Amino acid sequence: MAILDLDSFHEIWQTITRNKTRSLLTAFGVFWGILMLVIMAGLGRGLAAGIMGGLESFPSNSAFFFPNRTTIPYKGFAKGRWWQMDNSDIEAVRSIVPSTRYIGGAVFGPWATDNNVVRGSRSGSFRVMGLPPDYQYINPTKIIAGRFINDIDIREARNVCVIGLKILNDMYRPGEDAVGSTIRVNGVYYTVVGVVQTGSDKINIFGSMDEMVCLPVTTMQRADDRGDKIDVLMLTIDGKTDINPVMADVSKFIKRRHMVSPDDEIAMDTFNLKQIFDVFSMLELAINVLIWIVGIGTLLAGVVGVSNIMIVTVRERTQEIGVRRALGATPSAIIRQIMAESFVLTVISGLAGLIAGVGILVAVSQYIKLNPSDFFAPPQISFGAAVAALIVLVIFGLFAGFLPSKRALEIKAIDALRDE
Repeated sequence: MAILDLDSFHEIWQTITRNKTRSLLTAFGVFWGILMLVIMAGLGRGLAAGIMGGLESFPSNSAFFFPNRTTIPYKGFAKGRWWQMDNSDIEAVRSIVPSTRYIGGAVFGPWATDNNVVRGSRSGSFRVMGLPPDYQYINPTKIIAGRFINDIDIREARNVCVIGLKILNDMYRPGEDAVGSTIRVNGVYYTVVGVVQTGSDKINIFGSMDEMVCLPVTTMQRADDRGDKIDVLMLTIDGKTDINPVMADVSKFIKRRHMVSPDDEIAMDTFNLKQIFDVFSMLELAINVLIWIVGIGTLLAGVVGVSNIMIVTVRERTQEIGVRRALGATPSAIIRQIMAESFVLTVISGLAGLIAGVGILVAVSQYIKLNPSDFFAPPQISFGAAVAALIVLVIFGLFAGFLPSKRALEIKAIDALRDE
């Protein structure tokens, strides 16, 4: 006879409903455990998606190199020397890093000064930077109108600029096209060739693109009388290549080109986006581990309750079990009966908790879609997580019946028949 044929299920259901209040309270423990597990898993997924949201477009294998004051004397130069990188370093680095994907140098303008950006009667204070064409990929940028800086702008040091979305809103009338217009930046007139928006609220490498005026790096060098000097060299390599050894090699290579000791770690500041991504990934992992530990612990507490109630039920059914044994019921049949009862009680209450949990997540998801959050995406439980929850539920359901079934096997038929 199958463990859960129609007759067996009818008998099991009669046993469970014989004491409705006790069965209901017992089932509630499992219902609550799986409900909490599903809700926490969904909310954790939403939190992780909110934290990581917008980062998937960033090339994590990106490194940044900044010159700093030397701390070690080298080849006749005293320590404490300030040095700078230049445009020639860009092609030199490209030549030694075959996995180069994007590369370029940038020049930092002064932090926003009073009304340094003017258009007609309107003015505002905004950050100005000299950037290379590849910056739009290193720091993923949304092009709202027009285009970004291109190679011709760099080669000819054109007086063009790309403005952020906030500058568009502050300097132009609603619906007015900024592309092709002229604005004055730090006393110099530039033609606007594009409008951009920051690609992510989570990471802004050199500040928000929404509030920035971007000039071709060569134009910025000329406007600030910087010659061919750059403040930072940016490098993105193929995603299959480890960025850390490449960073070390590039750092030493640039130092040699500028007569800086390769052993002077202070003379060059570096950082890479992979370090930031690793921190976010570890945070996501920690959240998921904590959720499953707490959720399974809560579910286990409910299952222990089922097991305890089944032990009490076995004790109450001593005579019934004795009669079954006397009529020839095998130990395996007794075990199947007790385990099936605990399994059905656990799975039914658990499935109810799973459905209720998914329903709550759907409601919360709809609310968040109507009220977006920067750090919380609409929660949802993945198909894999739902399957995992069901597997855990089945295992716990069988576990709940294991001890009671052992207790039932200890009942001897003759003793049970004499028991009142």
